[in-house]
Amino acid sequence: MNQLAIHNPATGALITQVAADDPVSVATKAAAARAAQPVWARVPIADRAACIQRFRAKVVEDLEALAAIMTTETGKPIQMSRNELNGFLGRVDFFLQQAVASTATETVFAEGGMTEQIEHVPLGVVANISAWNYPWFVGGNVFVPALLTGNAVLYKPSEYATMTGQAIARLLHAAGVPQDVFILIVGAGDVGAALQAQHIDGLFFTGSHATGARIAQALGPRMVKLQLELGGKDPTYVCDDADPKLAAESLADGAMYNTGQSCCSVERIYVHEKIHDAFVASFVQTVRGFKVGDPAAKDTYIGAITRAPQLDVLEAQVADAKTKGATLLCGGTRLPGPGNWFAPTVFNNVNHGMDLMREESFGPIIGIQKVSSDEETVRLMNDTRYGLTAGVYTPDEARARAILSQIRSGSVYWNCCDRVSPRLPWSGYGDSGVGVTLSTYGIQTFTRPKAWHLRKA
Repeated sequence: MNQLAIHNPATGALITQVAADDPVSVATKAAAARAAQPVWARVPIADRAACIQRFRAKVVEDLEALAAIMTTETGKPIQMSRNELNGFLGRVDFFLQQAVASTATETVFAEGGMTEQIEHVPLGVVANISAWNYPWFVGGNVFVPALLTGNAVLYKPSEYATMTGQAIARLLHAAGVPQDVFILIVGAGDVGAALQAQHIDGLFFTGSHATGARIAQALGPRMVKLQLELGGKDPTYVCDDADPKLAAESLADGAMYNTGQSCCSVERIYVHEKIHDAFVASFVQTVRGFKVGDPAAKDTYIGAITRAPQLDVLEAQVADAKTKGATLLCGGTRLPGPGNWFAPTVFNNVNHGMDLMREESFGPIIGIQKVSSDEETVRLMNDTRYGLTAGVYTPDEARARAILSQIRSGSVYWNCCDRVSPRLPWSGYGDSGVGVTLSTYGIQTFTRPKAWHLRKA
């Protein structure tokens, strides 16, 4: 049987090797899910919700151990692993509270003996190729509402978060979700390709634009429901009337949290020339105060880079920015190993001719560009192929709304950043993907509307 090696990105050490799937085992698991799904769909939603409620309780019970697993295999600082798990509980609560009302049959017309209704039926078998940077958040956005609405789930965690995927499967099964209703698929890209080839009713992917585009090309002709949550190059504008110190402290966290490995990390900052220097000074001071070190230490803020190849991407962006005239204010280099480490990096005097301001970084690196007007900033913020999040810092709500209403972005922020709410839809423009998770829309996405025309005889 194939083996998948799992390494600790903070040390480079081999943690374990686990049995990986192959095309034959993936096909067998997909057939099992196909057979089990109709039975699960007939289980009353209250009973399905009870399974998820028990699952939630088991996450609470094992939270410290689950956080340690995530930190060990991804390099995420332990306090951020705890934060993710605690935040995940709130998302589960939202899905439990809203699942029944969001999927109840709606009577939209009743007159003259004719009744028209909309029924929300499960998609069927859902394949989920998930991400490593927030494995509980990203995975839970799919498998929790998918299971609640009566689907079977073929869940492939990232190969960089496999042990977390194993823990999720173990707890769901212990909570009463049948073995063949939630099935773990283990492996790297070749296993993901085998999963795509199966008879599935929906594929939900979170990851890079390049991989998402390949998936879309492969599945498009099959008319399978496809949802792609891809990257971002998320901009924020600090207006001339903002408090430069408060904005700098908030945005430093927004850029560097989880070592910058978030699709909604702040990746471009535009600061009005009137407060630019004060903002930059506070921003650099804040970043210099972030502790880099052992992800298991409670006071570590910057952990390891999960994927070693990303170090090359970060080094290339640094070299490109330097060559094109940017000013390096701190960081800019790999840190000594073992493991995958990169210093928190801040550039000033950047422009859109640099990769740093155009291509996704996915690491602890940021460019700050001076601007002279709201109009110039709107043009720059929209000068991207992505459109995931965008923000504005100003005490003037009307000004913020006027600016943000012009930005092509799925989520917008006023005086905050890098925030995701289960109550709001998560979506994007352009190369940030298609489809929606979270909110009641993110529950209904796992169903298809069935139109009923009912006439009394």
